[in-house]
Amino acid sequence: MEPKPEAIPLLTPYKMAGSSFSLAHRVVLAPLTRQRSYGNVPQPHVAVYYGQRATAGGMLITEATGVSDTAQGYKDTPGVWTAEQVEAWRPVVDAVHAKGAVIFCQLWHVGRVSSYEFQPGGAAPVSSTETMVGPQVRHDGTVEEFSPPRRLTVEEIPAIVDDFRKAARNAVQAGFDGVEIHGGNGYLIEQFLKDSANNRDDDYGGSLENRCRFALEVVDAVAKEVGGHRVGIRFSPFMDYMDCHDSDPHALGLHLATKLNDHGILYLHMIEPRMALVDGRRVVLKRLLPYREAFKGTFIANGGYDREEGDKAIASGYADLVSFGRLFLANPDLPKRLELNASLNKYNRMTFYISDPVIGYTDYPFLP
Repeated sequence: MEPKPEAIPLLTPYKMAGSSFSLAHRVVLAPLTRQRSYGNVPQPHVAVYYGQRATAGGMLITEATGVSDTAQGYKDTPGVWTAEQVEAWRPVVDAVHAKGAVIFCQLWHVGRVSSYEFQPGGAAPVSSTETMVGPQVRHDGTVEEFSPPRRLTVEEIPAIVDDFRKAARNAVQAGFDGVEIHGGNGYLIEQFLKDSANNRDDDYGGSLENRCRFALEVVDAVAKEVGGHRVGIRFSPFMDYMDCHDSDPHALGLHLATKLNDHGILYLHMIEPRMALVDGRRVVLKRLLPYREAFKGTFIANGGYDREEGDKAIASGYADLVSFGRLFLANPDLPKRLELNASLNKYNRMTFYISDPVIGYTDYPFLP
């Protein structure tokens, strides 16, 4: 009798503690902005895209989804603040559930990463600060510019928290299994968290506790609305994106990971600091261990992972799940390709954010 082949760590089952979610594998679709929801409303091709990437017992996280009409900063990104948007998400959720997968909606407010054209009435974007984001060079070499933001008053902040709460309720009404709060990548929550962007001297600025107050108020409101077992959050303390960095990212990450335990949420999703080249190949340095150890729920690692690095992360207990972005974008059958150690389609950066409903979106080939 031949010995059974050794299990591939990424393809082993996992039960998310405190929930009914029993996953068949550890390969998660990371949230990826795709800019194909015309007029901020998901279209039929969005259901095709997510349905392609769904597998029985898999987990998907949607692209960042606006919580209100002030949350937008990019053309044709979806929202979940209107009844029309809620209805438009239902076929997307149904397509994923039909494959037996779980799908979470990532809730987003861009804050100052916006311009007058995206704001209601041409108003200034809102933020923790009045300091604007400098011009940013996009993947295609074009330069993106932003408008000067308006600093939120202390009295206005509860309304923004409530926008997240209502968006979470709407997402669950649309059929989503849960929501992920976007707390990274230089957007509104991170504009409060990081001391390069937060120059406030009130209850929401200055000390580490004060800078984390807004994020934790959002977590508290969302968890109370839909249940902590339906809530995750994504952080990127080590990233410097959209002029948002912190003088002590380790202290920030550890404080947040620890404080989240008070709210009983399902998972913490964190982005690795950076990659390294070792013997000619990219290696994940795995610097998230202190936060994985501090947080008591499911821990999802993200950032530069391939099959080898993902298997190591799961086998060692460094992470419970690993999310894949560009590899999953270009390989709708990524779990199968990892299982077979098959070659991977190469992604095309130039089609990441175009409006075409097929090209660079639903036309990446499957294995025969």
